[in-house]
Amino acid sequence: MKKNIVSYLVKRFLRFDKEQPFIFISALLAFIGITLGVMVLLIAMALMNGFDNEFKNKLTIMNYPLTVLPRFYGAVNDELLIDLETKFPDLKFSPYIQTAVMARKSQSLEGGYIFGVNFKDEAEVNKVLAKAIEGHHFKKFDVIIGKSLQEEFEVDIGDKLMYIFTNVEPGGLSVTPKIKRFKVKSVFDSGLSAYDKAYNYTSIQALQTILHIPSNQYDGIHIYSQNPHQDIANIKEILPISVTIKGWWEDNVNFFAALEMEKASLFIVLMLIILIAAINIISSLLMTVMNRRGEIALLLALGATTTEIKKVFLYLGIVIGIGGILAGVVLGLSGIWVLGTFDIIHLPKDVYPTSTLPLDLSLQDFFMIISGAFAIVVISSYYPAKKASEVDILTVLRNE
Repeated sequence: MKKNIVSYLVKRFLRFDKEQPFIFISALLAFIGITLGVMVLLIAMALMNGFDNEFKNKLTIMNYPLTVLPRFYGAVNDELLIDLETKFPDLKFSPYIQTAVMARKSQSLEGGYIFGVNFKDEAEVNKVLAKAIEGHHFKKFDVIIGKSLQEEFEVDIGDKLMYIFTNVEPGGLSVTPKIKRFKVKSVFDSGLSAYDKAYNYTSIQALQTILHIPSNQYDGIHIYSQNPHQDIANIKEILPISVTIKGWWEDNVNFFAALEMEKASLFIVLMLIILIAAINIISSLLMTVMNRRGEIALLLALGATTTEIKKVFLYLGIVIGIGGILAGVVLGLSGIWVLGTFDIIHLPKDVYPTSTLPLDLSLQDFFMIISGAFAIVVISSYYPAKKASEVDILTVLRNE
């Protein structure tokens, strides 16, 4: 049998048969099922990657790529800072002092942290704060608060905000907490309400005065790095034993592990849609084999080989499957473009790091979806093709 005969038979078997309409309908359902499965998988993976990257970007900014911390009091000081700046001139460093506080406005209280920083240095390592600092001149007891805290307390720029420090000082026969009023100078918006409520920034001199910390000592050093996984290893080599360094991801290992597990689970569940659709390919091809048994037997009697008959039905299933995959890719990419371009679904900004759907389809996920769908289609087509090649010529022709 010539190759053009194989392609002719594939085209012929794909046509609508008025006598056996259910065969065509089954093939059409398989096509639609694979199309929907691929489309949903592409959009779902793009959403998962988009949220994953969005959270990473936000957490990188507010948690800082790298942070140098002391193993014991006084280990992080000006000497260490100068040493790091000298040996790693391509990195940005911002020393800080940190303490837990309670912010109070009238009868409202909110717990959190206040950071004492050099605003010029902090702007180099924190893009969110750099935007809030821009155009402002800060005095010693000025403070920058988050947007969520501003909305909760209903404070305006220039208002006074009371901070109750967890540190206590003796007062007669008792101890009293340290209390200080700061002037709200600016507001930052990280996009994550938890950080916007809990984080506050003031001058490093203010906290050194309130907490009685020497001017050359710090609680840590924030470091901005474009390649933190590589730089953390280089910095560890030169750090003294009195300090340590950690990356932003070390505090969020469980969170991102859960995201990866959720992504893998979603991929498997949605791939089952394609698998279910592939069952329609099997049923459609098997019905075609049963309906065309006489033609198959005649073709074998006229000299067609079992391999050629197998190819006809294998190609038939692959054509249906590839058609569904291509249609799914077109619809999926179109859906990603529409959702990413137009504000169709609006997310609450106090819950998610962005108000619009973040979409990012990686090439790896794209090829995994296409490869997985194609493998399912080929495997589903093989069994009916094998059954077609095993038709008993004598039995069928005798009955015909």
